[in-house]
Amino acid sequence: MTDYLQAVFAMLGPGEERFAKPAAWLCLEEELGRELPTDYKQIVDAYAPVQINGHLTLSHPASHWWNLGETMRSTSETWSQSAWESYVTGPEDDPRVFCDLPQLNFGTAEGLVPFAATDQGAAVFGAPRVHGFSDGVVVQGAEGDWVGHPMTFAEWLYRYLIGEEMAGWDSAAVYPGPVWLEYPPAGPGQHTREAYGPERGM
Repeated sequence: MTDYLQAVFAMLGPGEERFAKPAAWLCLEEELGRELPTDYKQIVDAYAPVQINGHLTLSHPASHWWNLGETMRSTSETWSQSAWESYVTGPEDDPRVFCDLPQLNFGTAEGLVPFAATDQGAAVFGAPRVHGFSDGVVVQGAEGDWVGHPMTFAEWLYRYLIGEEMAGWDSAAVYPGPVWLEYPPAGPGQHTREAYGPERGM
């Protein structure tokens, strides 16, 4: 059985843990009214704020710039005012159905919590349940399609990085070679910094 968290760490290389502060997570979780998945927090602590392979962005709750709490609040407000239902065509792509929710809300204890986003228009959420799996992943792709992934965030990220279709319809993209990490400025006078994970044999 694959340890997906360790597989992600092996693929991305040693984390820098620039902003790893348990208090920041506690504050954010108190605001949300729920604990966030441990594997998600470990990945964010190790690398965020970061853009991975030029597309996927992760923010951090302790970073002043690219702050995860601010991103979650603003993104949740935007989604709460959106016409997300207009993209639902039936029970198979209705997040209320595969998340077992009477109604869909964002940024709450029983709702979808924004975890990450891509510059291609996909939104990645954590959900209390996805197809009965605790702390699963929900994605709305760039085409508006909703998909529930009954798996941990670490497994979702691993599959995303090896080129599986994890960010919506027709989203699969294989990038051979090491994973490209871009660390954005985290404060005044700083510059974007690039790094690469180890060779992957891809």
